[in-house]
Amino acid sequence: MIGSLYSGISGLNASSAAMSVIGDNIANVATTGFKSSNMSFSSMFSQSLGEATAKAAGSGVQIAAISENWTSGSFENTGNGTDLAISGKGLFVVVNDNNEQFFTRAGNFNFNSDGDLVNPAGLKVQGYQINDGGGLGALGDINIAGDNTYRNLDTTEMTIGLNLDASSDDGATFETTITVNDSLGNNILLTLNFTKQSGSNSWAVSAAIPADNPATQYAVIDDDGDPATATILNFDSTGQLTNIANPTITLALANGAVSPQTISLNLTDAGSTNGNVTGYPSATMMSAQRQDGYPAGILQNISVDGLGYVTGSYSNGQRINLYRLVLADFPSYQGLSKIGNNLYTASRASGQPSIAVVGEGRLGALTSSALELSNVDLASEFVKMITTQRAYQANSRVISTSDELLNELINLKR
Repeated sequence: MIGSLYSGISGLNASSAAMSVIGDNIANVATTGFKSSNMSFSSMFSQSLGEATAKAAGSGVQIAAISENWTSGSFENTGNGTDLAISGKGLFVVVNDNNEQFFTRAGNFNFNSDGDLVNPAGLKVQGYQINDGGGLGALGDINIAGDNTYRNLDTTEMTIGLNLDASSDDGATFETTITVNDSLGNNILLTLNFTKQSGSNSWAVSAAIPADNPATQYAVIDDDGDPATATILNFDSTGQLTNIANPTITLALANGAVSPQTISLNLTDAGSTNGNVTGYPSATMMSAQRQDGYPAGILQNISVDGLGYVTGSYSNGQRINLYRLVLADFPSYQGLSKIGNNLYTASRASGQPSIAVVGEGRLGALTSSALELSNVDLASEFVKMITTQRAYQANSRVISTSDELLNELINLKR
């Protein structure tokens, strides 16, 4: 009979703990990225360990586990380009000033005064820096302080698509201009001149800069190491270029930029004699031209796409990938340790994090200008609250009834 008192007490304790979990879920119904928790119970061992029979009475209830529900919450559009929501597995990686790693599903980020992408607690979001060649650099803070200044790229390569009319008279000329950029981002107007050679399907090509441009001294094309020797384009009977070595344009600059500046003039597709420049007996016509430089421009906007690329938009029309966000995956999300502020840390139970770029392996994609809402189901929580309240009342009745029975037993002596 006394045992029933303790069974009732265990029920009261379990119901009280369950109500705490329910209360925590309801309190965080508006918390970004919050994952609701569920409490499960198990029976306690029988009164006598030696009597493992169907007749052995139980000793009440105990808490078996408190587990989190890791299903995704719905998304809310915010209009803020640095607000991010994860579709699928993964957590954002953030670090403090001591470079300690923490993990979160809450993607309400912004740039602080130092140019770091941070969460509301000031922890720095992690990602790979993207170098000029497009490859991934070291994992670290996402910082745009250095990208807020003017960005430019000097021209190192030019490509043209051109047909030079094989039926043109000897001495016929064709001229085209293209704007290139020096190391300071200045625009330089470069002219290419083509002159038909006598007696063959050949054209001489030269480069020039306007004489009234005080920033430059000269421009030459050189394909054999001798600037004085003209570059000759020879075409065969099918109109294909036979000398496929790409010449180099050399700019001598007097404006403080790097000088001399060399630019590779691509006349053919890489590895092919079927080039960009042809000599067919049809009208001389420029079909395409491009160069890989761009003038100076200042950062105007930052955006993040579904694969985690942090892209800067500049006033010169360039869009440059600056960083790529990473996510962390775990063998067991249930084993993560909650530490508050929507943050988790790895534990023995969770296993070590696998950190990779967004969308790789099991990791999900991102939705920008959106936040993941709490996955708390209020209707379900209120039903749990009712059943937990009734369980608490029932267990308190067990205690009061057991007390009455004990009172009757004590009164037998009278």
